[in-house]
Amino acid sequence: MDRGISDGAPPRLDFTALPEAKSDEDENDGGSSASEFEYQHTLEVVFDADNAHRRKSSLVTIEDPNLETRSGSAETRENTACFVHHLLEIQRRSRKSNTNSLQNINEDTKVNKAVVFKDESATQSRMLTKRQLADMTLGVREFSKRLGSVRLRLKVETVFLLTKAHDESLIGYTRDIVEWLLSRERDTLYIVYVEDTLEHNHKFDAKSIVSADTSRKGRLKYWNNELCKKHPLTFDFAIKLGGDGTLLYASWLFQRIVPPVLSFSLGSLGFLTKFDYSGFRETLTAAFKDGVTVSLRLRFEGTVMRSQTKGQHQDLVEQLIGEEAENDYTHKPDGSYEILNDIVVDRGPNPTMSSIEIFGDDEHFTRVQADGVCVATPTGSTAYNLAAGGSLCHPENPVILVTAICAHTLNFRPIILPDTVVLRVGVPYDARTSSWASFDGRERVELWSGDYVTISASRYPFANVMQQGRRNEDWVRSISEKLNWNSRQKQKSFKEWSNDDESKS
Repeated sequence: MDRGISDGAPPRLDFTALPEAKSDEDENDGGSSASEFEYQHTLEVVFDADNAHRRKSSLVTIEDPNLETRSGSAETRENTACFVHHLLEIQRRSRKSNTNSLQNINEDTKVNKAVVFKDESATQSRMLTKRQLADMTLGVREFSKRLGSVRLRLKVETVFLLTKAHDESLIGYTRDIVEWLLSRERDTLYIVYVEDTLEHNHKFDAKSIVSADTSRKGRLKYWNNELCKKHPLTFDFAIKLGGDGTLLYASWLFQRIVPPVLSFSLGSLGFLTKFDYSGFRETLTAAFKDGVTVSLRLRFEGTVMRSQTKGQHQDLVEQLIGEEAENDYTHKPDGSYEILNDIVVDRGPNPTMSSIEIFGDDEHFTRVQADGVCVATPTGSTAYNLAAGGSLCHPENPVILVTAICAHTLNFRPIILPDTVVLRVGVPYDARTSSWASFDGRERVELWSGDYVTISASRYPFANVMQQGRRNEDWVRSISEKLNWNSRQKQKSFKEWSNDDESKS
């Protein structure tokens, strides 16, 4: 055991970055509200006293010889990740060297926040081998469990604020949070990004917010979809006002790297939103000062694959799992999406049901005649999957849920698969009609004969901030409240006849 750590109190470990020389290029490089030569200078890892699984953590100094081996593609990925994904990359490498994932946390590693993200096929999980995919998903699961027992205290400078769309009643709440974050009373002069539609909104009145204090000048900025897509590292922390649909929108905005998202419940349904808005001051103060508990939610990577042999007599089963001809590419990708809830392939506006082929890895599962097929994450098990008759699933289960929507026959039942399976859901060449694919209820894409969608576990999980010490309790309570569990009147117990009653009879 490390010296200086008592047996009674949980260890509190502070990590502080060592000074590093600044280059002229670093000082002149703009595009981000946060300093380009700083990266999360302070991290505090606090182990819960009530947690049975305690782990030690240590800081690797800059003289550590292990740091010299960080080069190539691994270093590039490390320098293009938010703090949680930065730790996740360390977790992936530590599994290869059989070391603890919370060791080797190097606070001197810089993040280039000006990086422009591009869709690179080499980073897509569908391109991984079976072993690589299994290692990746196992690493995410292991790291998620460790994050559940610690609090991460981040040095937050730039805050992303997302408000439920088309709800004017929430503009006032947004203004209140912005004014609180920009106030001189805060220990840090936060830079706040709100949606660009609020810039000229009369109810939000951005000009009056900035003019109220000279220190606020230049600290209220505006985001759009393009900024979230190309420069996700601009934001250190995300705050969301709305319901579960707004959280799904946050996942849709950040198609790769996702900053930790703290959600205030202001919607009609709240399976994923855990914090009450009325106490936002206390909640944010505790989050920035004492740290946050992060849950990594599994996301899927869905890729649309277009057939290149249309108009010919082909067999989709033979193309996908049969003997492949050398250099014969039958399909090409046409868009890839990261989703948090589900991917649905359905009949769309067609009056007749869809004919859908389902493949898992190199196996042909079945052909389904139904209105559609819902492939859900554990997070999405309470959405369309549940309405279609699928099973409820705890969000920490590493699984893929496949449920038919109004199947024509009862021979295909809901199935739960491990997250190491690569699913392919497609339209056979002899199908009567086309089908439509939707990703988290967005981006409807028509699938013609021979087209299919590849579905696999994403290497970019969704970092959701949870209430401290209530990781499992919150999920059970949400399910119980939303589905009205235990609302039925209790069954009455039997009242035994007494001997006196028997003698009288």
